Amino acid sequence: MVKEISGDGNPKESSPFINSSAASNTDKSQQYDGKNMALFEEEMDTSPMVSSLLSSLANYSNLPTGSKEHEEAENNEEGARPSKKPVKAPQLGTLMGVYLPCIQNIFGVILFLRMTWMVGIGGVLGSFVIVFMCCSTTMLTAISMSAIATNGVVPAGGSYYMISRSLGPEFGGAVGICFYLGTTFAGAMYILGCIEILLIYIVPQAAIFKIEGLEGQEAEAALLNNMRVYGTIVLSFMALVVFVGVKYVNKLALVFLACVILSIVAVYGGVIKTAIDPPVFPVCLLGNRTLTSKGYDVCAKVIEIDNETVTTKLWMSFCDSENLNATCDEYFTNNNVKEIQGIPGVTSGILAENLFGNYLEKGMFLEKRGLASEADPDSPATGSNRYVLADITSFFTLLVGIYFPSVTGIMAGSNRSGDLRDAQKSIPIGTIAAITTTSIVCILH
Repeated sequence: MVKEISGDGNPKESSPFINSSAASNTDKSQQYDGKNMALFEEEMDTSPMVSSLLSSLANYSNLPTGSKEHEEAENNEEGARPSKKPVKAPQLGTLMGVYLPCIQNIFGVILFLRMTWMVGIGGVLGSFVIVFMCCSTTMLTAISMSAIATNGVVPAGGSYYMISRSLGPEFGGAVGICFYLGTTFAGAMYILGCIEILLIYIVPQAAIFKIEGLEGQEAEAALLNNMRVYGTIVLSFMALVVFVGVKYVNKLALVFLACVILSIVAVYGGVIKTAIDPPVFPVCLLGNRTLTSKGYDVCAKVIEIDNETVTTKLWMSFCDSENLNATCDEYFTNNNVKEIQGIPGVTSGILAENLFGNYLEKGMFLEKRGLASEADPDSPATGSNRYVLADITSFFTLLVGIYFPSVTGIMAGSNRSGDLRDAQKSIPIGTIAAITTTSIVCILH
């Protein structure tokens, strides 16, 4: 026999509304049916994805939370006790916390200044091998880092925390010293790259030690002295920025990221433009040797003016007088002058022509492939200052060493582990996605 328990006699609340009858409960339930009455929920669950993404981009920062809090503490008045602010929960996701910082740090000066030179020296296949080797190295490093990140909780501390917890403080200290030295040399590399772009491509007139008109060792010494002077100025300015506060520069982090992305897009836009309508960029060749532009005014030995044959500036560079019966350089006499397009475009077959590498010794002539020339191997080379010469001895491992700094910067995401909402998930996905994206861009560059 089972005895029924009736309870304490007090009616139980079946509705969230106080002092409400059954009829009113039904009406109010229908009124609030389908509406979220939660006291707390994640922002991404309520805000549209597009608006949340735009809000994240607007608040994009290049500094981890620890750095910002440190600068805020330093900016407080001396002796005044700063008000204790509530600690905010980490809110950065994979895109803003790992992917974009890695993209911004991987794309650097090497990609824009040395990538095309590397393809011209090492060839298409050799450059592909170099890019594949370097990107595979960083990908294996990212996979190892991801294995450590997914093996436990990753608090603030980034890569140093993961290395010290997995390999011990001894290895962590050794890696920290190497990372410090690498960052220091990378800073010097970026400063020199900035000066090279400024003095050679943007404002050559700003050179303190004039390079124009100099050749060989004199030109190299002038450029080196300019880099010393301007490098000191740029380094002093960077030290001033760090002293004043990086957070003021960090306000332009999104602008810097947009400039990098627009530069990459402009490269592909230029490839499409040259394929459809190549720009006029003539290069003068004597036989198959490339001539310097300052050595001639017209790419011809002689020209016709008023039915009279007149010698040109190029003639005077290789002959002892302007007369047609003058004694000229043997190579100049035996070979014809030809003008070609310096930027022919991808549809001209230049990729097939430059498929394999062409490594040069320092001081060798830069010669056009596929063009024949008559040169006596026993005769000494004269007038070398009139030709474009290799300024450095090139080989495969040299190109690897020059290009490898272009794939570094993969730790930018893991160093923000304290700012990530889910570091175990964001670090592997964001880092590997950033390496994959930059690898594809470099291979297609």
